[in-house]
Amino acid sequence: MKVINLKNALPASLIAHDQLAYLLGKSVRNVNDKIANLVNNGDLVRLKKGFYVFSKEYRNQSLDLIAIANGLYAPSYVSFEYALSLYGMIPERVSEITSATIKNNKLFVTPVGRFSYKKIPLQAYALGVDWRYDKIEGGRFIATAEKALCDKIKYTKGIGTLNQAQMLEFLNDDLRLDLLNSLDIELIVAIAAAYKSKNLKTLAVLLKKGKL
Repeated sequence: MKVINLKNALPASLIAHDQLAYLLGKSVRNVNDKIANLVNNGDLVRLKKGFYVFSKEYRNQSLDLIAIANGLYAPSYVSFEYALSLYGMIPERVSEITSATIKNNKLFVTPVGRFSYKKIPLQAYALGVDWRYDKIEGGRFIATAEKALCDKIKYTKGIGTLNQAQMLEFLNDDLRLDLLNSLDIELIVAIAAAYKSKNLKTLAVLLKKGKL
């Protein structure tokens, strides 16, 4: 099978070994050798064991980094700084794709980017996560604006327990937070309870008071 035909049959950003093996197994005897040759020739780019993307010359659109992040380490959802940047809530452009998981912390440094994962408690995992779908990439998981902000506050090291004035200073001066849309306060209250976080409860109080 020609590489372009293989790419057309596998249009998603992230390609698994099993998908390649299924298609290549129809025309070659040693699937693993063929995949290794595709990597050595630069047609496939290996991200980690068993996962690949096609090289730039075979892509007709940009890679979906959210789909790749979800697939490299599952279960996970994109959150923290990367999601906040996507939502336009912080001014910095974030290059590392940051995610939450119920598994152990992890970092993958790949030819297409850095993908980091932070372990969070199971009881907080499913709250405030959006499922997005398209025909090419399938389903993808990303934090809502509320969950991304809560995840960022909860896992910022060294801030301690903040009172209302300190929380405002942290949001305005450290994060330079810009709320383009109103946030779901009740969702933040639920996330705060799941995390058992005083700081997130303070965030909810400030939102209720209209301080942000």
